[in-house]
Amino acid sequence: MEEPTTLVSDEDLVDSLPAIDDERIQLEDPEFETDPFLLGFEDTIRLGCCCPAKEEEVTTEKTKKTTTRDRVQAFHLRKSLNLLDKLHEEKDLFIQKTRGELRVCHQRMDLLTKQQESLAAEIAAEREANNMAALGRLQAASRRLHTELENEKDLQSKITAMLKDSENAMWHIEIQKGQFEDVRKRNEEEAEARLRSLEIHAAQQLQKEKETLEKVERNRLLRARKSLHVQKELGLRHQKLVEDAQRNHKIAVKFLKASLGRVREQEQKEEMESRKHMKRRMDAVLALKNNITASRETLKKFQAWGQSRAEVAKQKALTEKEAILAQGGDAFKHLFHQRRHQELEAQKRAFEEDQKLRKQEIVSRILKEEAEEEHRKKRQQQPSKTTDQWTLRDKTWKYISDFCEGKTAITTNHLLENEMALHPKPSCLLKVISSESMQMDLGSISTEEEILAEPDIPGLWSKDYKSYQVSKEDMERKPVGGTKMDKDILARTMEQLRSGVVHKQVVSGREFKGRPFNSKPEVIHFKDFDIGKVYKKKITLINATYTINYCKLVGVEESLKDFIHIDFDPPGPMSAGMSCEVLVTFKPMLSLDKELIDFGSYVVGETTSRIITLTNVGGLGTRFKFLLDSEFFEMEEHQPIMKMSSVFTYEDKSLYEKIINSLSEQQLDVDGSSPLDIPSRKESEKLDEAEVTAVASAMTMVPSEEQAEITLGEVTEGEIGPFSSIKVPIIFNPVIPGEVQTKFKVMFKNSQCPTLYFRATGIAVDVPVWVPRATVDLKICMYDRLYQDSITVHTRSKAALRLKFEVCKELRGHIELLPETGYIQAQSSYSVQLKFLPRYSLPEDAGKYFDQDSRVLEAPMTIWVADQIKPVGFTVQAIVTTSDLEISPLEISFGYCTIYEAIRTEISLSNLSLLPQEFGFVGLPKYVDIQPNDGFGTILPLETLQLDVIFQPIKAKEYRFELVCKSEINRCFKVSCQAVGVHPPLELSHYQIKFSATALYGTTVSTLYVINSHLSMNKLTHSLPRIGSEEATPVGPTSFEFLVPPNSPITISPSVGTVLPGKRCLVQVAFQPVLPHEIILEEAIHILNKETETKLFRKETTQRKEQWKQSLPVVRVHNRDRPTRASTPHTQELQRQELSASSNEYQAAQATLARTFQGKFDRFVVPCVIASGDIKDRKASEPLSFSPYNTLYLELWCPVVAPSIVVTSNEGKTVVNFGDIAVGHRGIRKITLQNISPEDLDLEFSVLNPHGPFVLLNPSRKLCSGETQTLVLSFSPHESILAQETLDIISKRGTLTLTLTGTGVASMITCSIEGNILNMGYVLARESVSINFKLQNESSLPIKFWMRLESLSKKRAETRQQLPKFLTSHEQRTEIVGTQNHNGQSVFSVVPVEGLMVPGKAHEFTITFSPDHESLYFSDLLQVVLFEKKVSHQILLKGAAREHMMFVEGGDPLDVPVESLTVIPAFDPEHREARSPPPEAEEMKPILVTLNYVQFDTDIPTPPATRELQVGCIRTTQPSPRKTVEFSLDSIPWLQHKGFSIEPSRGSVERGQTKTISISWVPPADFDPDHPLMVSTLLQLRGDVKETYKVIFVAYVVAGL
Repeated sequence: MEEPTTLVSDEDLVDSLPAIDDERIQLEDPEFETDPFLLGFEDTIRLGCCCPAKEEEVTTEKTKKTTTRDRVQAFHLRKSLNLLDKLHEEKDLFIQKTRGELRVCHQRMDLLTKQQESLAAEIAAEREANNMAALGRLQAASRRLHTELENEKDLQSKITAMLKDSENAMWHIEIQKGQFEDVRKRNEEEAEARLRSLEIHAAQQLQKEKETLEKVERNRLLRARKSLHVQKELGLRHQKLVEDAQRNHKIAVKFLKASLGRVREQEQKEEMESRKHMKRRMDAVLALKNNITASRETLKKFQAWGQSRAEVAKQKALTEKEAILAQGGDAFKHLFHQRRHQELEAQKRAFEEDQKLRKQEIVSRILKEEAEEEHRKKRQQQPSKTTDQWTLRDKTWKYISDFCEGKTAITTNHLLENEMALHPKPSCLLKVISSESMQMDLGSISTEEEILAEPDIPGLWSKDYKSYQVSKEDMERKPVGGTKMDKDILARTMEQLRSGVVHKQVVSGREFKGRPFNSKPEVIHFKDFDIGKVYKKKITLINATYTINYCKLVGVEESLKDFIHIDFDPPGPMSAGMSCEVLVTFKPMLSLDKELIDFGSYVVGETTSRIITLTNVGGLGTRFKFLLDSEFFEMEEHQPIMKMSSVFTYEDKSLYEKIINSLSEQQLDVDGSSPLDIPSRKESEKLDEAEVTAVASAMTMVPSEEQAEITLGEVTEGEIGPFSSIKVPIIFNPVIPGEVQTKFKVMFKNSQCPTLYFRATGIAVDVPVWVPRATVDLKICMYDRLYQDSITVHTRSKAALRLKFEVCKELRGHIELLPETGYIQAQSSYSVQLKFLPRYSLPEDAGKYFDQDSRVLEAPMTIWVADQIKPVGFTVQAIVTTSDLEISPLEISFGYCTIYEAIRTEISLSNLSLLPQEFGFVGLPKYVDIQPNDGFGTILPLETLQLDVIFQPIKAKEYRFELVCKSEINRCFKVSCQAVGVHPPLELSHYQIKFSATALYGTTVSTLYVINSHLSMNKLTHSLPRIGSEEATPVGPTSFEFLVPPNSPITISPSVGTVLPGKRCLVQVAFQPVLPHEIILEEAIHILNKETETKLFRKETTQRKEQWKQSLPVVRVHNRDRPTRASTPHTQELQRQELSASSNEYQAAQATLARTFQGKFDRFVVPCVIASGDIKDRKASEPLSFSPYNTLYLELWCPVVAPSIVVTSNEGKTVVNFGDIAVGHRGIRKITLQNISPEDLDLEFSVLNPHGPFVLLNPSRKLCSGETQTLVLSFSPHESILAQETLDIISKRGTLTLTLTGTGVASMITCSIEGNILNMGYVLARESVSINFKLQNESSLPIKFWMRLESLSKKRAETRQQLPKFLTSHEQRTEIVGTQNHNGQSVFSVVPVEGLMVPGKAHEFTITFSPDHESLYFSDLLQVVLFEKKVSHQILLKGAAREHMMFVEGGDPLDVPVESLTVIPAFDPEHREARSPPPEAEEMKPILVTLNYVQFDTDIPTPPATRELQVGCIRTTQPSPRKTVEFSLDSIPWLQHKGFSIEPSRGSVERGQTKTISISWVPPADFDPDHPLMVSTLLQLRGDVKETYKVIFVAYVVAGL
């Protein structure tokens, strides 16, 4: 027997036992099963029974409200009791099973014992029989039985032990139940008490609600009364407002009439003005026409004149050519030179004109600038006290102006030449304008020379920089033997001298000694010269060596450069004895003793001076002034009006660059035009007036914002006498280490004395200890990262020095110099370690040394040298940036996500650092993915990357996790994420469908399945559908619904359904792309507007032609309203409303857009919501409760391509409308198709309904590329319906769908005759009567009709060969075709016989009845036949004919409707008169009248039986003596005695009238019901003749039901 592993397998039971936890109850150890539960149960009981005193007071405590703790204890107590009962039941069941198995075991043991006994007997018998084979077999069986018996005994013992254990456990449980019986009873009593308290509370609550309801009702009544009062007030107010409005309306109408009057007057005035304007325009048009005519004539004259001139020139050229050829010359060359000469002359004239224009333009600009400068000067209240100076810009504009006027100043040329000689690197502008001609190459100007010098150490040129003041002790102290720089200069000079030693020359054993070149003369002495004049001398140089030698001009001494100029052309290698010439030019003037002052090397802070001597070697004195080269000073007495500054800012420099570039571009023009006159570039080369004004307003004089290192002494100006000299001191005060150079000039009042120039240079040397790197650039650093660098300190001193390194106090927590103190040996270097660890408090600590915007740190470091006042400083520069990576957002909520989908969200990763950083998302869960590059990469400085976080749950639960992003420096940045995983009860076989490329208006279908795989609630076998950690979805039918986006080309069928467990539902998804309705409407409106414009244009063209054709002498102008072409938005809106999908414009626009379609790609996501239950079980108005979280998503990829086959006929419409076709007829339509694809296509056609009205008559199998084919379709309706089918033309590139529509129209004919029976009445024989009736065509088609009489049909002859119907059948007494005329003509005729009935109109017909003899049974059938096939109406025609004018109708028929064959027709009156008997022998005609009296058994009185007879008089056109017919009945009293009542019994009838004789009968008292009553009387008629009728009355009594 297999034992169960647990008794409690239910999840709820396990959860309800907190004391047992995960342990299982096993049958093998019953004590283990009960002890844990009992312990926990006892604890629960203790909690519930902790207050026994309070529990006894049941009557008081049960009514009180229990606390939360008591309710929890009671709940656990009830739960434990229920569990105890359940365990008792299970244990009892298990004991019963065990006892049953024990009984079965006893029975098997008894059976085995019996079998052993029988086998023992058989063994004994076989042993006696000595049957060894049987004996062995029986012994084996005995052993087997013995083994089985032993096994059964063991099993019995086990079962017995198990039963005993179970009974012991059962006893324990019963003991516990007995102990807790009181608790159970108390719980039941408490439950009853709670129920009673709930009832009491419900009653109280009901009473409160009733009171509340009464209060609400009172409030409602109060609000109603208040609302009535308010309504009355509103009514009165409204009435008052209406009266005010009416009164105001009257006033407004009065003012409106006045306003309208003024508006009409204004419109009339405008109308008159427009008429006048139109008249002026017409006059102008006529004048323009005349001018055009005259211009054409003039143009023709000029053309003729030009042609004649061309002919003359051509003739002249031919003559010259012939003359040259006759002389033997080259005619072509001569003509070419002549043409070239003419072109050059034209270019020369154009060049001169352009030059004049450019000259005027430049002069106007300069005059404008001068005027602006003069205007600005006048506005200044206090003019500057400094003397006016000519700046470089003034000289430039002066030179340009003089050059344009054709004059140049000699002094300017000399000045510029001197400047070129003294300044090896002049400015760009000077290099352009200092030559003798403007035709120099401006393209050779170097832009590098325009760059302003920059300091070696940034910041020293700023205004905030303060120069270091050197103490007097440092100035006086100077190393013995000169500074190190002096020694270096001396060493370099000695090396140059040693390298320039001339080697010895030995030729033929003779060594050359002496000078290599001899000069003739050796000394040039200029004496008795005049200042300002030029003197020239030649020198001859002779090679005095033994070999080939070279010579070059080294230069002139500095003191002679201003006076002597050497012209020497190097001759190259010179043989021995050869000579060359040198030209020396001397121009005496005032001179300086030196033109270069070299101060040498001085330490920063020292001050020294040099003396320069100005010597006047002439005999006249003059006034002089020493200035900087950049300053300008006019030595004249008066000051010029315009003053220009010599200091150019950076913006001024850019302006002058524009001027120079424009000049260079003009001068290098390839056309050879004037560099100052190019009209085509006039607008592009104009300078901005604002920039020119800015340059003109820069009035800054000598730069004074920074201290000059080389300056002039106190003596800067004064008088110099003839043959005298003046000494001027030049002071050098170095401030910045490095080379310093300053240019000076000396200006004189005497105009014949040119300006002298000289330079002063010096080298500023720093203190002995210096740092090679004045700025230690640590580049870009991150916070909390250590950066180190080594700083090397050098010394020039010959003694060891003590150094102390100091960091500014603001940055001592971030920067450290190690060691802080050290000793540097003589003329050596010392290394210091720099440690930089920026903290996040650096911006606050650094203060002014840190720029918050640029994040640049410039920290000054100081090196203090012992016994030295000025410290050595250097700067530590670094860009400090953070290493933070910012992730946005920091919290991500994915919401609810099914296990079949993935949710993607974007996060932004921003690098706040100025350095690129590598990053990576590490430790990602299996259900999270980050793209691109799996969340790894490098982010650039200040860059923001967009990353996609993709979450796809693997099971239904609540997810909470973190995304960790680590940088390359192991910094972590976290993002918190949460989501809820959902396991829907349904799933899709495909979650993504990729449709193939579908042609426009084609259809592609794909299939998928909705699967319900939820079969059981066992969570061990499979995961249960649930939302997060909620309860699992129950097993059962589940419904779904696809929510297709509106206006999408997607169709899902079925979109709603129910799937049973374990089943699946097939779903078809169709993709049919179409063009948007709005786009088609816009195209249709565009086409419609285009057609309208075309029509208007044609109309206007026609009107214009008619107007120009009128050639009247007086032009009359009429004001006509011209239609406008522009459609207003209101008109477009009306067009949108008028256009429909079936309009021609709409379909034409649709076809046009389809042909030009380029293709597109769409992606749709269709949600599928899920709900539990079957859609069939819901009510009509009750929707299913779809959960928004149990939603599946179907992704559709929909590529759309242009159609390969298009319709070219019928404006490209794919809808073939056959229109209205009569039923039974056929309509034909032709459709032309074209293959616009680049390949041939095989065609297939869908099958049309074989029983439908549409038929394809000529299907085709192939359509080549570019080919067109015509399809023929027919429509044959069989009934009156609106038919529609689709014909699919299928190819491998798509499907073209043609929609076939047509309306089968039945012939809707209505007849004015009711009942389809037309009775013509009584007519005299051989007379006729006509009756009109109408047939109306109710259909929309014109109908062709035919009128057909049955008596004239082809089947009439066959019918007449048969027996009469009254002989074969007694039921039918009449035939359709009755009595006919004896003359062979038809009795009835109809007019018209055939024709066409217009739709909606009635057609009138006339039927004529013309009998030729007397008969009561004239009849015929009139058939209305439509379209020669269909019989629309059948009208039965009846009529009767009499020989006389009276007739009687009524009574029962006594004869047949077929005439006797013995009747002899009479065609003439003579025969009739011969056949007519005498009056007294006239035969009486019988009339049978049968009356049935219905008698009922009830007491209700029975009405009498009634019948009627009609007496009539026929209207005739023949003359007759009597115009009325009289009638009378005989034996009236006798008839009354028999119960008959006749009214009237006699009377008269007018022509064309009838009179009714009413007959009623009531059985008399002596009437025998078994025998019918039969009486007769005579009815006499008197008209043109007398007729007697015998009326026979037969009366019956019939019993009623």
